[in-house]
Amino acid sequence: MCAAMNRSFISVILGGFGGGGGGPAAAVEGTVTEFSVDDTVDMLDEANSIVIVPGYGMAVAQAQHSLAEVVKILTAKNKQVRFAIHPVAGRLPGHMNVLLAEANVPYDIVLEMDELNDDLPQTDAVLVIGANDIVNPAALEDPNSPIAGMPVLEVWSAANCVVMKRGLATGYAGVDNPLFYKDNTQMLFGDAKKNVDAILRALQGN
Repeated sequence: MCAAMNRSFISVILGGFGGGGGGPAAAVEGTVTEFSVDDTVDMLDEANSIVIVPGYGMAVAQAQHSLAEVVKILTAKNKQVRFAIHPVAGRLPGHMNVLLAEANVPYDIVLEMDELNDDLPQTDAVLVIGANDIVNPAALEDPNSPIAGMPVLEVWSAANCVVMKRGLATGYAGVDNPLFYKDNTQMLFGDAKKNVDAILRALQGN
């Protein structure tokens, strides 16, 4: 877990990321593009390869069971659907794996970060559900960020990325996320369970 966060054991236990590099973190600039449920469904319908990144927000909303049904529908349409799991997604290592297993998501489509990062540039669509720090490009792009050097899922390298969150609040590290402002990122705001349920209903009606 410490290696996955690029932090010492003490800093993880104390819940801090400490100071960054030699100066202030870069200011986040840009415009947020908002998506609707219908927009998200259209993106999934048009995509051939889809990666889903679950985070703590999915766990809180308990959206995994509806999400498993969404995956069944997409897979039945001959789409490649895989889950990308960051080692520290959630509140303890393995948290996402347990939730997905409880929802009967096939084990062979649940992959670790290192297994999927290289595939993301060839991925049509990424759906981030309630994750923040683990998909933050500042970890790689801003040497002064408090999370500089932390391994992350490079979801911004995919053709399209939809991030499902309640708002633009920071995550555990308290760091703004430039991902939300990238040209190929769209935000689907609201409760993860309600949005996934709505996506499921729309796909069932297609």
